[in-house]
Amino acid sequence: MSNVLFDKGREGILDRTIDMTGDIRVMLVKSAYVFNAAHEDLADITSGNDNGRSAALGSKTYTGGVFDAADTSLTALAAAASNALVYFQHTGTDATARLIAYVDTPSAGLPFTPSVGQTVNITHDNGANKIFKL
Repeated sequence: MSNVLFDKGREGILDRTIDMTGDIRVMLVKSAYVFNAAHEDLADITSGNDNGRSAALGSKTYTGGVFDAADTSLTALAAAASNALVYFQHTGTDATARLIAYVDTPSAGLPFTPSVGQTVNITHDNGANKIFKL
């Protein structure tokens, strides 16, 4: 797999049910998770694959259809192999938190195994497509 948008994430951006100017966050995903483009919300990934979540992303930009934000961090929940970052619209409830993008490139420092409680710094790609490009 490579960096990709979830189908419902793409749909939500286009029909504006996902507000990219709102509370967008990132979750570190354990390697046990198998990407499925049809997954719609965090409940589809299940809490067993969650290895930490960030606070709301800051300094978001949308220039030329390219989404970017300030680098962020999260605290790892488990000493478990983790191979992807999932970007989502935070709603406070996993069943309604819409999935947006799946990032698993080695340039993002993935895969790796953090320690329990480790602060994981997330440096977004600084290339032309940043976090993702529509």
